Amino acid sequence: MALKQDEHRFPCAQCGASLRFVPGQSRLSCEYCGHEQPIPQMDDETRITALQSLDYHEAIEKELPSAEFEETRVSQCDTCGAQVEFDENVHSAECPFCASPIVTDTGANRHIKPHALLPFKLREADAQERMQKWLKGLWFAPSELSKYARSTGKLNGLYVPYWAFDVATRTSYTGQRGTHYYVTRGTGKNRRRERRTRWRPASGQVQRQFLDLLVMAARSLPRANIRRLEPWTMADLQPYSADYLSGFRAEAYTVDLPDGFEIAKERMEEQIRADVRRDIGGDEQRISSLNTSYSDERFKHLLLPIWMAAYRYRGKSYRFIVNGQTGRVQGERPWSPWKIAGAVLGVVVFVVVAFYIAEMGAF
Repeated sequence: MALKQDEHRFPCAQCGASLRFVPGQSRLSCEYCGHEQPIPQMDDETRITALQSLDYHEAIEKELPSAEFEETRVSQCDTCGAQVEFDENVHSAECPFCASPIVTDTGANRHIKPHALLPFKLREADAQERMQKWLKGLWFAPSELSKYARSTGKLNGLYVPYWAFDVATRTSYTGQRGTHYYVTRGTGKNRRRERRTRWRPASGQVQRQFLDLLVMAARSLPRANIRRLEPWTMADLQPYSADYLSGFRAEAYTVDLPDGFEIAKERMEEQIRADVRRDIGGDEQRISSLNTSYSDERFKHLLLPIWMAAYRYRGKSYRFIVNGQTGRVQGERPWSPWKIAGAVLGVVVFVVVAFYIAEMGAF
């Protein structure tokens, strides 16, 4: 969630420069004079209260207290649709999600406030090291990519928006249970065992309580890549404090709560299907129907940390993402047609030479 422009600016008490949150520590630091300022911490009881989720139905029926909302000013990238906060003194910038040039044009938005966040643990230098290692493992990547990583390689520290859902589910199902058995076919040398499956009808009910089921609340990054950044250590959640955003950017959510819940249902169904298969038992399972009811639906609006670089190659954007908590790396990658062609040519030459040597050996 992009926040009010003046909400997370913390001037240094000694020199007046902006303080910056130090990843992995509970303090702000001035990069100019070295002055440090601790971030106030809550006691356990207050922290638990602050991390309580909100009622989903109250939110979609617009019955949440006004204190749960805030008005923010963000800039939208016309290329990828990301809504990101920029410094109010910056009038043109590069989108951190797609590297497209944008002219900042802030507009007011009323959004549900962030409830909690996972602070950055990984420093930029450590994230760069993880990204460099990942890039070195890419086969047939353009040489320009390696040059970019060596010469520029700057990573943007971003907090991206998530919905975290708590939901109780009850699912009735019908299906079939398959049990393997073997029969002997043929005689003599042609005698063999064949596996068969005996199917019987199955039906029943499974229940599951989902806690902190995460759905990215923005469309700026491929959802598949974002999911591969998981898991996140939710035990490290902190009640929202603007201190943790000092020196970083934050993205506004563009996936509204009801749409986020529909995505959550898809993720829940993956687990529910696995539960149903276990409940059916046997050697194989077929699921004919699922009927799921949802109750006690609650949610939190979270901010999760990523380090990210956007790289443009032949007019297309590629993103490299590092989990700012665990260091897990994901990304999109360009392919070098010249390197691929060279590799194919090398294989062809090898085959031709090997064939020639084999033919000469035959004489």
